Amino acid sequence: MSNSIDRILVVDDEQDIVEFISYTLRSKGFEVETASDGNEAIAKALYFKPNLILLDVMMPNKDGIQTLKELKLKPQFANTIIIFLTALSDEKSEIDGLNLGADDYIAKPIKMELLLTRINSALRRNSKEKVDEKQEFGDLEINRSQFTVKYKGEQIILAKKEFELLSLLASKPSRVFLRNEILQKVWGTDVIVGDRTIDVHVRKIRQKVGIDLISTVKGVGYKFQVPE
Repeated sequence: MSNSIDRILVVDDEQDIVEFISYTLRSKGFEVETASDGNEAIAKALYFKPNLILLDVMMPNKDGIQTLKELKLKPQFANTIIIFLTALSDEKSEIDGLNLGADDYIAKPIKMELLLTRINSALRRNSKEKVDEKQEFGDLEINRSQFTVKYKGEQIILAKKEFELLSLLASKPSRVFLRNEILQKVWGTDVIVGDRTIDVHVRKIRQKVGIDLISTVKGVGYKFQVPE
């Protein structure tokens, strides 16, 4: 656990589970808020600003998958850890959630010792990623503090938005970023651009670097593939 108090939002429509998890987390020093469905979760996340969200998949009104999609479109949750709480038979939702950006999943019935271990591990990992200004993937180096990209020691000149796009995708290798999420995080809401803009920037990055580091997930978005 980090030195500051980490905030956790627990989202589940089963009240006994919410109470059990919340009590345990508070006893371990976490600050906790709760919600019983996706709509309430998004509303509370906006003012509570959690470091981590425990998100049930099967909920009324708005399920965990849709809630995850909406959270990922909001820039303020770019670094928020999301861990799914799923039923053992809910394998497809687990896969869909991980592909859309969930950081982990915990199967029900929940074992608190395992849950606490996974929460602390995710928080430590996320803290390290925030201060890691330089990433290296074999011969590829991305330096966020200097806004530079090098491949085999040679600097690659990328336009600002090309660098921001590559940096975003490389921040979580193999994780699929939705098209709308990319537009929000790279171009923001002040500029109106279309999907074609992303395609053009991806093609330019591939051409300039000289290797295919970005995979297209048809109809969904893009992901960074660690070069071999």
